[in-house]
Order: sequence, then structure tokens, then C-alpha cells
Amino acid sequence: MLLQTPVKTSRSTPPLLVLLFRILSVAFALSLSVSARAEGALEHIQIVTASGAHDFKVEVARTSTERARGLMFRRSMPQDQGMLFDFKIEEPVAMWMKNTYIPLDMIFVSRKGVVTGVATDAEPLSERVIPSGPPAYAVIELNAGVARKIGVAPGDVVKHSTFR
Repeated sequence: MLLQTPVKTSRSTPPLLVLLFRILSVAFALSLSVSARAEGALEHIQIVTASGAHDFKVEVARTSTERARGLMFRRSMPQDQGMLFDFKIEEPVAMWMKNTYIPLDMIFVSRKGVVTGVATDAEPLSERVIPSGPPAYAVIELNAGVARKIGVAPGDVVKHSTFR
């Protein structure tokens, strides 16, 4: 789940700089006190798939600190809840699961609220980078298996105030 901050790279960006950025992001996230962080208020989000409209409650990560922290260190999450990462810019993003104990599905969403990609069953505690593929404006994380259960696919629509 984490590498919530988009990593912008170009052909001229040295791989060592990208690695350093990732290490610093993790170090910063770990410096936050687990007990001091209060979980945010939940907002309504709806994902419309071929199987119908599916309602969830999400915590919204709007700041770089909130995005860097994400769902790290949590041991469980109700099936009807998730997290929405609002990157505020549409570009390729990369996520990972370091320090994340909950297996997750990641739904990549455009600025217009259209699903651009889905990564299912992300492995807990993994440092494997999960790329968005096409540019994404936001990512929704749900418990593993939920995306498959409701049939989320590219082209589906997400309804939330984050999307125009």
C-alpha cells in the first residue's frame, strides 16, 4: 500500500535517487507515532460496477503525511471500509505494502472518477512496487477480495467529492 506519494521519474532520474526517495519516505512514515495518529473521519464513496452500486466508508488521505502513512500498522479493517488516497494530480503512481498487515485490493482512479486499473490481493508487508499503469488521480484500498467480489474493472465509475 505504501509508497503513497507518487514517485516521478524520468529517463534522467538516477535509480539511486529514486531509491533514496523511497527510503526517506518510509523513514518519515515510521517516525510518526502509531498511537498518536487518530484515524480520520469516514466519508461515503460509491463504486458502480456491472453488478451494481456498492457503497463503502473511506478514510481520505489528502496530505503527503496521510498518504505516506496510509493503512500501515493496522491489523484489521471492516469489510465495508477502505482508504482513498487523493494525490491531487493525475500521473502514474506507485504503491507498496511495507508495514501494512492487511491484504488489500488497490483500485486506481482517474480525475473524472473512472477506474483505470485494479491490483488485487496485494501481499502484506511486501516491498514490491505496484504501479498504476495509466495515470491515476487517486487510489482506493479495500480489503483483499472485495474488488473481485463486486467485479471492479477499468471503465467502472467511482462517486465521491474528490472526483469531477
